[in-house]
This record gives sequence, structure tokens and C-alpha cells, in this order.
Amino acid sequence: MDFTFNEEQEAVRQAADGIFAGRVTPDRVREVEATEDRVDRELWAELAKADLLGLAVPEADGGGGYGLVELSIILEAHGRSVAPLPLWATLVLGSLPVAEFGSDQLRSRLLPGVANGGIMLTAALTEVAADIAAGGVGNPLVRAVYPGGTTGDVHLSGTAFAVPFAHVAHRVLVPAATSDGGVVIAAVDPNADGVRLERAATTNREIHPHLHLDDVVVSPDDLLGAGDASMGSDIIGWMLNRAWTGLCALQVGVAEAALSQTAEYLNTREQFGRPLSTFQGTMLRAADAAIDTESMRVTMWQAAWRLDHGLDAGRAVGVASWFAKDAGQRVVHATQHLHGGMGADIDYPIHRYFLWGKQIELMLGAPSAQLARLGRQVVADLRAGEEVSA
Repeated sequence: MDFTFNEEQEAVRQAADGIFAGRVTPDRVREVEATEDRVDRELWAELAKADLLGLAVPEADGGGGYGLVELSIILEAHGRSVAPLPLWATLVLGSLPVAEFGSDQLRSRLLPGVANGGIMLTAALTEVAADIAAGGVGNPLVRAVYPGGTTGDVHLSGTAFAVPFAHVAHRVLVPAATSDGGVVIAAVDPNADGVRLERAATTNREIHPHLHLDDVVVSPDDLLGAGDASMGSDIIGWMLNRAWTGLCALQVGVAEAALSQTAEYLNTREQFGRPLSTFQGTMLRAADAAIDTESMRVTMWQAAWRLDHGLDAGRAVGVASWFAKDAGQRVVHATQHLHGGMGADIDYPIHRYFLWGKQIELMLGAPSAQLARLGRQVVADLRAGEEVSA
């Protein structure tokens, strides 16, 4: 397939690479990681100024009207920089489903703010992803009740674990199970009455708090899909396909940058009077990492392109997600090991790529869970084909 970017996509790539390369350094990342929020707000403002945060926000809501392919270009650049930012959380977990399923009131309140950098979003998908990985249908732990009937306010109670950047988000999309077996997805204000955040740090030093809800009231305008509980599982599937693909784009960027830095290190570090890059063992391991990285890239673009064009993308997303998690961790392990003792030095940049690669590997389902999910999809497709032929 031809994955060459068109003129507009190339402009996005150049703009994103320019901003990240010009503003992100190991010292700057270390400085931001020492702050309470661990968010580079100056970099966030620069991305907003370049109109990159609103790239996939519909034009009617103040954005550029582009799709997941263009978002993935930005996420790949983000992965190369490993900058502390809620980019995936806001642009993929939050704004995409709000744009697709949100009410006019919710869209007007949130999406223009996403585009101008004033609003950050996220979603609580850890539990539903774990349930799907185990062969379930995506049942959430949070419960929803309607004291005044299904057309009124919904009250949420329960805990959503490890919500990316919930501590800086203006709204969190929270799936909740109804008493009749349905699911609603509510845009919850983290500062609302009954909401409590429990701080939790991740492997790559981001903050992903646990969200505790105690009879939190959400209005009908803040429910995705007009609050139709029968649509909830489909909306969750829609969200997860894009969330997994976004993680793939991040992992491609992480792997690519780690490999590039490793190649530079091997070309300049000498042993026995020769650069390390001239030894067969190092060459073969670096070559394997390069093959893994390009394979991750191809499967990621296939999934993103199919999602953007409204095609059946379930298996494409499954392949891309499994490969990004499984091959991604191989790449960051290899690049760290090829640095020898320097790879274990936390004052040396390569260790951050290892931490990011490991974090992405485990988010929303480990490689084994993704492979099992992909296997179930293949079996289901084969059975459906047999039924049609019969």
C-alpha cells in the first residue's frame, strides 16, 4: 500500500516535528516531571497556537475537520519526544467521541476549548478494556441510576481506575452500567460534588488518577449518544478502536526515536578500537528493531486509514495493537540493552523511551490480551462466513 502523505498531511508532520524538536529536551522533560501536574503547559500552548490541537475537531466546532490519520501524525511526533502532555487523552479519548456522539450543548462547551488549548479531556476506559480483553462485552464498574426516570439526570457511583490525566481534565468520559444491562457514557466534571481523585503515577511518570464517584449527578446534555443505554457498548467499541490506534501511533514514535538515538550511540561508541555499530551482534539486533518498527508503522497506518474511511477496521486495529505492544517492547528493550550500562542511567535520555514503551505495552490490554481478542475476532469472522455460505 502507498502510505505517502498528501500535501496537507506533510504540512502537519513538519509542523508537529518542528514544535516538538524545538521545545522538548531531556532537561525540559525532567523539569516538567518535577512539577505537581507533570504537564508541559508551555508546549501545550504552542501546539494550540499552531492549530494542531483542533486538527480533528469538526470545522463547525472551531477545528480543522481532519481525521485519525492526521491525529496519528501528531501522536507519532509526540512519541518521538516523550514530552509530558495529555495529547492522546484529550484528542483521542476525549474530543473524538464528543464530536461524534455528543449533544450540541456538550460539543459547543468543550470542542472550541480543545482547539484553542483551553480545555483538556480524557476518558475512563481501563475497566471496559480489561473486560473485553477477558472475552466480555465491556462492562464498566461504575453504576448509573435514574432517580427521576430515564429522561432526567443520571446519578453515577463507583470507581474508574487509572484515568489518564484526570487531574488536569475539564471533563472525563465515564462509561457506567445501567440496571437494565445497558451502558451510558457521561461527561463528568472532576470538580463536581461527589467526585474524588486519588493520585496515581504510572511507569512513564504520568499521573493517571483513580476517579471515585459517589452519587455524582450528570445532566442529559452531558451523555453521549443522547443517553441511549442500548448504544453504549457500540460507543465504547468505537472509542476503544481509536484509543488503541492512537497508542500504536505513540509507540511507533517511541520506537523510532529510541532506535535513532541507539544508532547514533553505536556509531560513536568504540570498543577494541572499533565503533560498536561494526560488530555483527549489535548490527543484527538493531536491524531486528528496525524491522519491528517499520512493521508497527505499516499496521498502524492501515488501522487509522480504515477507521477514517468508515471501513470494517476491527481486525486491522487488533493486528496493529498487538504488534505495537509486542514488538514495541522488543524495540525499547533492545535499544536500552544496546546502550550497555548507559541504558540503566536515569540521567541518560534512552531510559525514558524504555519506560514509555513499557507503559504503552500494558495500557488498555497487554499483548497477550490483544492477541486473544484478535483470535476471537478471526473465529467470529470465520463462523459468520460459514453461516453466509450455508
